[in-house]
Amino acid sequence: MRKFLAITAAAVTALAGTVAAAPAKPGPDRPDRPAATIAWSPCPDSDPVLGALLKGLECGSLDVPLDHTRPQGRTIKLALTRARHTAPDEQYQGIALLNRGQWPGQFGRDLPTRFAKGTSGLSPAVGATYDWIGFDPRGTGASEPALTCDPSYVWPGKARADLVPATAAEEKAWRTRARDFAASCGRAHGDVLDFLSTKDAARDLDLIRRALDQDRLTYFGWDYGTYLGSVYASLYPQRVRRMVLDTVVQPADGWYKDVLEQNVTYQKSAENYFSWIADNDATYHLGTTGAAVEAKYYEGMAKLRKAPVDGRIGPAEYTEVFLVNLYRRSSWTGHTKALADWVLRGDPAGLKANFNDPGFPTQNKQAMYNAVQCTDSPWPRDWQRWHKDYTRQHRTGTTFLTWYNAWYNAPCAYWPAAAGTPQKIGAKNVDVLVVEGEHVAGSPLAGAYDIHRRFPNSRLLLERGGYEHETSLSRNANTCINALVGAYLKDGTRPAPGKGADATCQANPAPVPTP
Repeated sequence: MRKFLAITAAAVTALAGTVAAAPAKPGPDRPDRPAATIAWSPCPDSDPVLGALLKGLECGSLDVPLDHTRPQGRTIKLALTRARHTAPDEQYQGIALLNRGQWPGQFGRDLPTRFAKGTSGLSPAVGATYDWIGFDPRGTGASEPALTCDPSYVWPGKARADLVPATAAEEKAWRTRARDFAASCGRAHGDVLDFLSTKDAARDLDLIRRALDQDRLTYFGWDYGTYLGSVYASLYPQRVRRMVLDTVVQPADGWYKDVLEQNVTYQKSAENYFSWIADNDATYHLGTTGAAVEAKYYEGMAKLRKAPVDGRIGPAEYTEVFLVNLYRRSSWTGHTKALADWVLRGDPAGLKANFNDPGFPTQNKQAMYNAVQCTDSPWPRDWQRWHKDYTRQHRTGTTFLTWYNAWYNAPCAYWPAAAGTPQKIGAKNVDVLVVEGEHVAGSPLAGAYDIHRRFPNSRLLLERGGYEHETSLSRNANTCINALVGAYLKDGTRPAPGKGADATCQANPAPVPTP
């Protein structure tokens, strides 16, 4: 097996002779508010949340309106970082904003280091031509105010109740927790909950652009960050220089339906993981078929239902330990050893090593996830709709994350802020590169094709057989994908338009099992 990949013939042909398109002329700003400026200074040696990850970066902050329809009203503070370009000024390509996604509520101030120094897989020569901008979106991380609500919903200090309700009383108890969590968010942050949607965050991006005195920006977003980017490109198409949308989420029909569709792709990814374990039964001894391995997985969960490890790791925490395997194959070997140790030998060391008491980042993520999702688009307020949909999915074999997803999103049934109208997505003549893995969990391939259609000037780069979130310039380390994305960031080179995907790369091989 080759250790690295070559660009497919289709991709090479598509790239041959491609010339970067001339940049579109920017349109006039609306002078609703004087453009602010950002004062930069070296980041501290140790950050309260990110530790030493900001070393070598510049830190700054920007005041933005809480309510963008009242630009002279109350302001909130965004925390930002910058890695300045090191190439000669004549090679400077402007600013590039980065958003890691992983759903709303994730910090992003550490990202510039990866791109400026080339550890992302981007050529250092290309990375040196941009000012890389990291930021914690409004409500998140070091930005102020940072939301946290009742901590017991995420972590009550002991193993939580089983995610799958066995009785009506158990389901009612979870509903009560979700309602109480939503109410606690209203009590703590009722003055800001109406202003935390994706559209609000997208308008923040444009104020960052203005504060940095740039006519246009480059943007790179993964996962939820692709939705934030597509909203920005829809609101400000003339302000996009280049945009990479990697691992697309596209809630065309609202987040509620999107989550139900994700449950199906999560299940398929779980089955792929179980099949890989079965193919390596000589190493793990958990079964020779995916179904047999799946049965062992739930056998391990049943043991925790009877007796949580240290009173702290029960079925809910067990689910969280293993759900990461749906996002990246790089975790498969270590997690499968932990699974085998627990199921076959009763050794919980691997479970303990992969479980951490959820502190501020996790609490902040849950609160901001709900704050954004619950107000981006309408959610059913009648719990019977939720009960019917999630019970049906679970009973018909969509079991791995269905009820986990139900309770993660359930606060939206009781959210104390009104849902808005989703932004209409799409614009002509926006320079976009869409990157997607064929089998990515939680971000169905249909979403990438949908975004490709909504932005007619986009190109779609597909990783055949791909499973990884963060398909490009990441731990995935697909040299074919990275070469194409790097060429785009270098000089705007993109594949020529084609039918379906405009270029393809083959995914890296599955991981090699380790005892």
